[in-house]
Amino acid sequence: MEIERKDNEILIRVSANTDLTGLQRILDYIKFREIASKSKVTQKQIDELARESKTAWWEKNKSRFIK
Repeated sequence: MEIERKDNEILIRVSANTDLTGLQRILDYIKFREIASKSKVTQKQIDELARESKTAWWEKNKSRFIK
């Protein structure tokens, strides 16, 4: 593996026989971190969004779990 900083980018070279599924997960995480670093959202807002999405998911799916 090679890592090189060039201008405003970081280039990472890996061998062609690298596990693509694992590599994609790593790249997704890096992309998430890149996007999150530019966010102005507060932790309180993140927590509220998580709570709302969990509540909405549960309301939509609870009939699958409770008979």
